[in-house]
Amino acid sequence: MIFDSFEVTFPKGLGLRNKSKKLICPECKSSRIWKDGIRHTNNGEVQRYICRSCSFRFSKSSTQLKVKIHIRSQVVEGSQTQNNLPHDVITGFDSAFKETINDFPFLRSENVASHERTVIGQKLNRLRHYSSTRQVCVSKIGAKNLTEVESRIEKRAAGATTSSKDKTLTTQEVKGKLVEFAWFMQKEGYRPATIKARLDCIKNLINQGMGPRLLEPEAIKSFIAIQSGWEDGYKRNVVYAYTTFLAMHGMTWNPPRYKKPDKLPFIPLESEIDQLIMTTGKRMSVFLHGLKETAADPGELQAMKWIDINPKSRTISINYPVKGHKARIVCVSNELIERLNKLPKVNERVFQGNIRSLQRNFYDQRKNASRKFNNPRLIEVTFTTFRHWKATMEYHKTKDVYHVKRLLGHCSLRSTEIYINIEQAIFNEANDEFHVKVAETLDEACKLLEVGFEYVTDMDGKKLFRKRK
Repeated sequence: MIFDSFEVTFPKGLGLRNKSKKLICPECKSSRIWKDGIRHTNNGEVQRYICRSCSFRFSKSSTQLKVKIHIRSQVVEGSQTQNNLPHDVITGFDSAFKETINDFPFLRSENVASHERTVIGQKLNRLRHYSSTRQVCVSKIGAKNLTEVESRIEKRAAGATTSSKDKTLTTQEVKGKLVEFAWFMQKEGYRPATIKARLDCIKNLINQGMGPRLLEPEAIKSFIAIQSGWEDGYKRNVVYAYTTFLAMHGMTWNPPRYKKPDKLPFIPLESEIDQLIMTTGKRMSVFLHGLKETAADPGELQAMKWIDINPKSRTISINYPVKGHKARIVCVSNELIERLNKLPKVNERVFQGNIRSLQRNFYDQRKNASRKFNNPRLIEVTFTTFRHWKATMEYHKTKDVYHVKRLLGHCSLRSTEIYINIEQAIFNEANDEFHVKVAETLDEACKLLEVGFEYVTDMDGKKLFRKRK
């Protein structure tokens, strides 16, 4: 194929001045143009347009530089040598080509002549008819040097050392390590909650810029030590996660010592808990009511199924305990059973979604309740606060730590002893204010006992009950 002529055509009306100054689509040459919003750039706002005929979007800034080159060509029968091609149309030049060996992997040509031609001529010269037995941009010396470099890389890979530079991980390697780490913990039998928590710790290290140095224990230890915004409890979790990560690679380290500080949980008043139950939505209200009466972990109650509810015996079975808890059966009130049965039965689980979506929903509704009652203490209430409150109240009523241990599903009594200190601290400093109720019949007395009232004494043939405010 040879080039006998060429011409440069500029579309009319696209950045060039003409008499009509009318926009024309650069694709179909249609004048049916509509404005299609504004594009914000560093140089200011640029008006965008759309063609109603071909739906092509463009702007003036992009079409001002658009140049279409139309080349008329003809096919020449038979093969022609380089010197026989007519180049006087573009410019006159003399080019020589260097023949190379036929077995080179890239069979193209290397142009070694000096060219004196225009810019458009240089672009058009790229379309010349080259022979398939010529070499481009690679010489024998260059190929030899390339072979030497490849051999040096292979030798380095074969005799790799354990220096810090060799331990540096690339971005793709870091992503692969995360997947490998999750699979390693799953094979070792870690619970899903533990897998997610430790994986999040490693992800946090990566997000803080320690991804390339994950295999350097001393660098990780120094990084954890300088994190002033991390509590000692979270630092301890990161140390546990990184220890497991090193175990996956058959490595060990001297882990730093961090201890979670002892801190008593926040225990709200029962009236504050009832305010949250009353002001939240239907499903959230039932979920909070269930946390109040069962003292279950939020994950345990969220995994509850309809088959775990026994309306006749008024019991709920906690068959999906979280890590460190035991399965158990808890007695609840008739009011909670009735509210649970009114929920829509979509599938086998009572509460749909996951625990994180429930938490986000609760945080929004908790904020609204705090503004409604003008009580900032409600912001401190979380899902686990209901569990702490129930355990404290049960120990205050029964003074039986083993009863509280069975209620909470603890495996160790040491986890339950904390509520002894909470009960002593709260009720020694609490105001002696009570709700007082009078029961004339046996049914009234039973109902008062179900909602937490305590029997005090008999007077004039009636029974007196009280409950702390």
